[in-house]
Amino acid sequence: MKDLLLKKIENREIVAGVIGLGYVGLPLAVEKAKAGFKTIGFDVQQEKVDLVNAGQNYIGDVVDADLLKLVKDGRLSATSDFSFIKDVDFVAICVPTPLDEHQQPDISYVESSAKSVAKFLHKNMMVVLESTTYPGTTEELIKPILESSGLKCGEDFYLGFSPERVDPGNIIYKTKNTPKVVGGLGKDASEVISAMYEAVLQNKVFRASSPAVAEMTKILENTYRNVNIGLINELAILCNRMNINLWEVIDAAKTKPFGFTPFYPGPGLGGHCIPLDPYYLSWKAREYGFHTSMIESSMMVNDRMPEYCVSRAGDILNRFKKSLNGSKVLVLGVSYKQDIDDYRESPAIRVINALIKEGADVVYYDPFVSQYKDKGKVFVSEKELTAQLIEQSDIVIITAAHTTIDYSFVQKHAKAIFDTKNVTKSLTDRDNIEVL
Repeated sequence: MKDLLLKKIENREIVAGVIGLGYVGLPLAVEKAKAGFKTIGFDVQQEKVDLVNAGQNYIGDVVDADLLKLVKDGRLSATSDFSFIKDVDFVAICVPTPLDEHQQPDISYVESSAKSVAKFLHKNMMVVLESTTYPGTTEELIKPILESSGLKCGEDFYLGFSPERVDPGNIIYKTKNTPKVVGGLGKDASEVISAMYEAVLQNKVFRASSPAVAEMTKILENTYRNVNIGLINELAILCNRMNINLWEVIDAAKTKPFGFTPFYPGPGLGGHCIPLDPYYLSWKAREYGFHTSMIESSMMVNDRMPEYCVSRAGDILNRFKKSLNGSKVLVLGVSYKQDIDDYRESPAIRVINALIKEGADVVYYDPFVSQYKDKGKVFVSEKELTAQLIEQSDIVIITAAHTTIDYSFVQKHAKAIFDTKNVTKSLTDRDNIEVL
C-alpha cells in the first residue's frame, strides 16, 4: 500500500477530498488542486457547495481567479453528497470543533464526518484529521469509527492527524508556505501522508511520532499564546492603576534581542483557536486527574477583558459627567483581528453586548463586516464613518486595528476615544485619547 500510494502521489494520480469548505478547508482544497491533484470538496452547507462550483470565492485567503480557473478546468468541484468519498484516495477532515454552552469540547462535527467517511472507506485510502481537538481524538474516536467499516488501520488504510495552522489575514504565511506537522498511526502512515502534503506545500513537513504528539502540538501553540496574552492583559489592568503606559513598556522590553517575545493587550481573545484550544486541553487533563492551573488562570483573565474594557469606557464617560446608560457609543471593528471579515468568537461582540446591557445606545462600523449575527439577532454596520457619526457619539471604542480606517479623522471629530489596540499610537494630538 505504501509503495502504491507514494507512486500515485508522485504521478499526481491521487484524488483528494476535503471535508469542510471554510477558512481551513477551502484554501487547502485550492492548494491541492493547484498542485495537480483532482480535488473534491465536501460540505453540508449547500450554499458553499454552489458558490465553489460557480467559481465564486468567499474566503479572504483564496485568490478569486485561482478558484475560478480550477473549477473551470475541472480540477476542483464541490458536493454535499458524501457518497463521492468512494472516489477519493486522500481525505482531510477540516470541520469546526467549537465549545458547547458548558465550555466543553463539541466534537460532533468531527464524529459525523468520520462516520460519513467510514460508510465509503476503501482500501489504499489516506484519512487525515486537521480539525483542532484534544490529544487522543484520532486514535480514540476516529480510528474505531473508521474500522467499523471492516477495514483495518495500517493494513487497509492510513490514518493521521495534521493540525491546521491557518492565520486569516496573514500577508506572509498562507496555507501553501506554512510548515506542516504530521502524526500518522504508524511509520508508513506518517511517510505517505507527509509525502502527500510535501507534494502540495512549499515548506517543510515535520513528522511527529504519533497523532497524539501532533494534536498536542497545536494545543501547545495556541495555549502558549493564550497564557502570554493573559499575562499581558493582567499587566494592562495593573499598569492602568499605576498610571504606566504598558504599550511603551512592551516597546522598551522588545529591544532586548533575546529572551523576550512581545505580546499585546486587547479587549479579549477572538478567532476559532486561541480562545478555545486551552479548554480542550483542560478538559482532557481532568481525565488524568490533572488541574491546568496556569492555563485556567490566563483564560479567566482573557475572558473578563471585554467587561473590563466596558468598565474603562464608563470611567472615561464619568469624566464628562455621563453614564454608560443612555450614552451613544460607536464601536470601531467587530472582526476578531485586523483587516479580515472573520468575527468568530470576537471580543468586540462581547464588548457590544456588555455596553447594551449597561443601557448604552451602540452602533458599530467595520469596513470588513457589513453585518453579523449573534444570539439570533442581526447587527448591521454603519455604511460610512462620517464626521457626523463620530461627533454624535459620546465615546468611540476601537476594538479592531483595521488599517483602512483614518484614525486621525476619528480623533479630530471624537469627544473621547478608548483605544484598546493602540492604533492611535502615531497621533500627536492625544487629548481625547485613552489607551488600554
